[in-house]
Amino acid sequence: MDAITGDGLITDEAALNALYGESSAGAIAKEIDYIHPHYRAMIEASPFMVIATAGPEGLDASPRGDPAGSFVQVLDERTVLIPDRRGNNRVDSLRNIIRDDRVALLFLIPGVGETLRVNGRASISVAPDLIGRFPFKGTLPRTVIVVKAERVYFQCPKALVRSELWNPDRQISRKALPSTGTILADITGGTVGGEQYDLDYPERLRTTIY
Repeated sequence: MDAITGDGLITDEAALNALYGESSAGAIAKEIDYIHPHYRAMIEASPFMVIATAGPEGLDASPRGDPAGSFVQVLDERTVLIPDRRGNNRVDSLRNIIRDDRVALLFLIPGVGETLRVNGRASISVAPDLIGRFPFKGTLPRTVIVVKAERVYFQCPKALVRSELWNPDRQISRKALPSTGTILADITGGTVGGEQYDLDYPERLRTTIY
């Protein structure tokens, strides 16, 4: 097959298309350039999303979440608003948006196999009328990410079916993996993290989550 290297790497779209074939009619038809009411319902039911951004230092994918109803809002058929809640203060996504406004959003809904994807252009707002839309537990976000949708479509459930993501019998005990304190201590040679870090974390999370 043309455009496949000796070590098996595909190097052009023609070779890729020859391998995978044509997309199904439904896979093409579901992609639109606005937020259809059905897609709006999916966004409003979602308590969790991942926002992907790009910048000079590379790519970033950041998880975001709030209870459904207090989370992402659809302002109109081409605009979604994302509250930027308190995090680790790296603000990687926000730095990227300032320098490259392209974003991709992936919404997940507990128990639902389909996910929703929104690709578009983003800006960062401190407008009081936008920030004021997102009160929660006595706090407001510092900023709101305003996304102008360019491509909106649902993703089929195959990945979530294969992974059994929502199957409670597949849940993994947190204790089966290294703790965050252990990870930090090993990475930093003991200068950050450790047992006390893990002991303090539940209270730190409680007091800094919003």
